[in-house]
Amino acid sequence: MRNQDYQTIRVEAAGAVVTIRLDRPEVHNAFNADMIRELNAAFEVVRTDSEARVVVFTGRGRSFCAGADLNWMREVIAYSREQNLEESLQIAALLEKIFTLPKPVIAWVNGTAIGGGTGFLSACDIVMAADSARFGLSEVKLGLVPAAISPYVVRRIGEARAREYFLTGERISAARAREIGLVNEVVPADRLEEAVSRTVDRLLTSGPSAIARCKELLLRVPGMPLSEAGEYTARLIADLRVSVEGQEGMAAFLEKRRPRWVKTEKES
Repeated sequence: MRNQDYQTIRVEAAGAVVTIRLDRPEVHNAFNADMIRELNAAFEVVRTDSEARVVVFTGRGRSFCAGADLNWMREVIAYSREQNLEESLQIAALLEKIFTLPKPVIAWVNGTAIGGGTGFLSACDIVMAADSARFGLSEVKLGLVPAAISPYVVRRIGEARAREYFLTGERISAARAREIGLVNEVVPADRLEEAVSRTVDRLLTSGPSAIARCKELLLRVPGMPLSEAGEYTARLIADLRVSVEGQEGMAAFLEKRRPRWVKTEKES
């Protein structure tokens, strides 16, 4: 995956870290059918890349993603229902790929994120935003609804907040986004890259298999009846304790050393 050519995105790999960058700065990284197709392909390849352990998802230029591209919207107006359904299913597939990726995904929100842009970051695990970033779920202003992104936005901010912002379409400041849980951390724009790097470093000290199983846990447990959760979680921890990674992690802790998956400065 490490050197594929894309037209609307850039994929850059540096060791265990893959950066997927929206690359249409002239239109504030607004997405179109080509971008959705390329993002689907990129995240699918990252899933099976054994070297990749952390994904950073960001935008080039002043914006993260301004939502749907206006020229694409002009085309969509003439689409049949079947064509609209196919395009919408592609977006839904992308969001699911981001959300279920067995590797942590950090949204590096360098600027404005509107509509589908807010949906993209909502599907990520950790969202870090510049204090100048602005967010919006303004689909109702166009006579539409935030349909495909709604499962992920509602999970992040809860139903009460989703009702407020889905219905009003009101813009959301970075500070407010932090208050309602849309964003995990807000920092000055000139310190955002450094803050993202620190978070990447923290993630790389965790066991890769443990992170994958942790994401599985987070996906399954919230909707699981308690009668099933007890056995599922007991089996999960039992499997991990006897796994190669679990044995190494516990031994490293007891022996007061780094586990083998943590590279030293000399190795990195």
